[in-house]
Amino acid sequence: MAKRKEENFSSPKNAKRPRQEELEDFDKDGDEDECKGTTLTAAEVGIIESIHLKNFMCHSMLGPFKFGSNVNFVVGNNGSGKSAVLTALIVGLGGRAVATNRGSSLKGFVKDGQNSADISITLRNRGDDAFKASVYGNSILIQQHISIDGSRSYKLKSATGSVVSTRKEELIAILDHFNIQVDNPVSVLTQEMSKQFLQSKNEGDKYKFFMKATQLEQMKEDYSYIMETKERTKEQIHQGEERLTELKRQCVEKEERFQSIAGLSTMKTNLESLKHEMAWAVVNEIEKQLNAIRDNIKIGEDRAARLDRKMEEQQVRLNEAEQKYKDIQDKLEKISEETNARAPECMALKADVVAKKRAYNEAEVLYNRSLNEYKALKKDDEQLCKRIEELKKSTDQSLEPERLERQKKISWLKERVKAFQNQENSVNQEIEQFQQAIEKDKEEHGKIKREELDVKHALSYNQGQLKELKDSKTDRLKRFGPNVPALLEAIDDAYRQGHFTYKPVGPLGACIHLRDPELALAIESCLKGLLQAYCCHNHADERVLQALMKRFYLPGTSRPPIIVSEFRNEIYDVRHRAAYHPDFPTVLTALEIDNAVVANSLIDMRGIETVLLIKNNSVARAVMQSQKPPKNCREAFTADGDQVFAGRYYSSENTRPKFLSRDVDSEISDLENEVENKTAQILNLQQHLSTLEKDIKHNEELLKRCQLHYKELKFWLHRPSEGYQKPPQVTWIIF
Repeated sequence: MAKRKEENFSSPKNAKRPRQEELEDFDKDGDEDECKGTTLTAAEVGIIESIHLKNFMCHSMLGPFKFGSNVNFVVGNNGSGKSAVLTALIVGLGGRAVATNRGSSLKGFVKDGQNSADISITLRNRGDDAFKASVYGNSILIQQHISIDGSRSYKLKSATGSVVSTRKEELIAILDHFNIQVDNPVSVLTQEMSKQFLQSKNEGDKYKFFMKATQLEQMKEDYSYIMETKERTKEQIHQGEERLTELKRQCVEKEERFQSIAGLSTMKTNLESLKHEMAWAVVNEIEKQLNAIRDNIKIGEDRAARLDRKMEEQQVRLNEAEQKYKDIQDKLEKISEETNARAPECMALKADVVAKKRAYNEAEVLYNRSLNEYKALKKDDEQLCKRIEELKKSTDQSLEPERLERQKKISWLKERVKAFQNQENSVNQEIEQFQQAIEKDKEEHGKIKREELDVKHALSYNQGQLKELKDSKTDRLKRFGPNVPALLEAIDDAYRQGHFTYKPVGPLGACIHLRDPELALAIESCLKGLLQAYCCHNHADERVLQALMKRFYLPGTSRPPIIVSEFRNEIYDVRHRAAYHPDFPTVLTALEIDNAVVANSLIDMRGIETVLLIKNNSVARAVMQSQKPPKNCREAFTADGDQVFAGRYYSSENTRPKFLSRDVDSEISDLENEVENKTAQILNLQQHLSTLEKDIKHNEELLKRCQLHYKELKFWLHRPSEGYQKPPQVTWIIF
C-alpha cells in the first residue's frame, strides 16, 4: 500500500498508514490515495453505468450519461463537458482535486454563484464477485455533495435507492473490491498527464512514469523507510532492555522495602498484643490475691457461725436451768408456807427438805456451771467478733501498701508504654525520613547517571565529527567518509581500464556548491543521504561500482547509495512544474551544479525544483500554512533545517551542516568548544554523583542505627515488669 512521501520525515512511531487513512476525509480535501484491489470478472462488476452532474464546474446540469459495457467515446465541442465528466469521475470516486489537474481545491469545482455541487455515479454490481450483493443489489449509487467551503460528504445507496452507508471506509472497501484506482495515471489519464507523457522524449521520464504507475518507486521508498524504522526499533529495544534491567533492580529494592515495612506492621501488632497480655496479667494477679482474702474471710465467717450455733444451744440449756430454778423456788416457798402451816409436819418433812435442798444445791451448781459456760461462750463470741474485725482491719492494712504499690506500678507501666510508643513513633518517622531521603538521592543519582551517559554519547559524536573535520582540512572529500578518496582513485583506475561505460559521478555533495552559505543546513536536511550517493549510467556500471565498494566498506557497514539513471548532457526543463516565489529560492536555484547528471539525479530522486528555502521559521510557517502555498510547492526548509508542510512542521535534530559548510576552521573551533563544555559537564556530573553516593551511604548508616534502636525498644517492650529502670534514650540527627 502506498503512503505519502512526506511521511518519510515523520516520527518513527508512525507506522505505514493504511489506505483508509490516506484517502482524504469526507469533510476536507487535500490527501492522496492509491488503491489496490483484487482481479474481477470483466463486464460484471465495477463497470461505470452512468454519471450525473449538478452545478459542477461551469455546468448547472449535465447528464445523466449512460455508458456501455465496453469502450465508450465522449465526443463534443470545446466547453461541452467532456473534461467535466472525467474530472467528476476522479472526484466522485474519492480522488483529490490536485489529481485532476483542474484545480487545487474542491471548492473550485462548485459553479460560480452556487453554494454546492452534486455528483452521482452508478457502478455495476452483478455476478459472483459482487460487493455485498444482498445489501446493494445489482448496482451501487455513489452520491457526493461538495460545499462551497471545500468539504464534501457521501451517500452510498443500493439499487432500490435506500441509503446503506455514509462512511468513508465503505467507499474505500468498494473501490478496493472493484480495483478502481482514480489517482493512478494508468487507470485514469488526464489531458495534462497525457500531454506530458506524449511530449516527453526522454526515456528517463517514461521510466519514471512506469515506476509511478506500477508503484515500484513508492515500494523502494517504503523499503528504505522500513529499514530505517527497523534500525530505530532495534535501538529502542536495546534502550528498553537497559531500562528493564534498571526497573528490575528498582523492583527488588521496592520488594525489600515492602518486606521491611510488613515486618514493622507485624511488630506493631505484637506490641498491641503484649500490651493486652500485660494488662490481663496484672488483673489476674490482683484477682488471685483478692480470692485468697475472700477465702480467709469465709473461713472466719464459718467459725463465727459455728460459735453462734453453740451459744444458742447453751442459751437454751441456761433457760431450762433457770426454769428449773424458779420451779424449785416456788416449791420452796410452798414448802415454807406449808412448814409454817404445818410446823409439826416440818420435822417429818425435814429430811425430805434436806434431800430436796441437796438437789437444789446440785441444780444451782449446774445452773452456775451453765451460766459460767454461757458467759464464757459469750465472751468467746465477743472475742471472735473482735478478732474478725481485727482480721478485716489487718487485711485492709496489709493489702493497702500492696494495692498502692500495684497502682504505682501500673501507672509507671502506662507511662513507660506511652514513652515507648512516643519513641517508636519518633523512630518510625526517622526511618521514613531516611528512606525517603535515600530514595530521593537514588532517583537523582539515576537521573544524573542517564544525563552523564547522554553527554558522553554527545561528546563521542562531537569528537568523531571533530576528527572528520580536521581530516577534511587537507582533503575535502574525507567529509563524505574516510574511504572516499581511495574509492574515487579506484573508480578512476577502473574507468581507465574500461570497466565502466561512463565514469560514475559522486559523491553528489562534492559536485554541488552553495550560492548562499547560510542555507547549508537547510539543503543538507533536504537532500540527506543523497549527498553521499553516486550516479551510474546503467546496472552494469552499478555492479562494478558495488564490487569496488566492497574493498573499502566492511560487511554490515552502511555503504553510499547508488542511483542508476541514463546520463544526459542537458538538465531537465522543469519550468512547467517548478515552484516559484519572488522572495525565496528553491533548492535547485540555490545550488550551482555544473554536472547535468547530478542535477537530473537530484530532480528525479528529491524533486528539488519543488522545495523552497526560507531562512526564517515564522516566515516559513506563514508562507506554507497561514496562506496558500505557492504553486507546485510541496514543502519548504528553514535555515535551521526545519521541514515545513502545508499542515505539518518538523524540527531538525541537527544544529550544523556536516558536508556543505565552507568555514571548516570555524566549525572545528565550535566543535572544540563544545567538546570542552561537554568534558567539563561530565566532570561536574561525576562530582555530583560522588557527593550523592556519599550522602546515600551516610543515610543508609543512619537508617541502620535507627533500625537497631527500634529493635532495642522492642526488647524493652517485651519486658514490661522488669523493675523501674528505663531503656537508654537515643537522639538522632537527620541530615
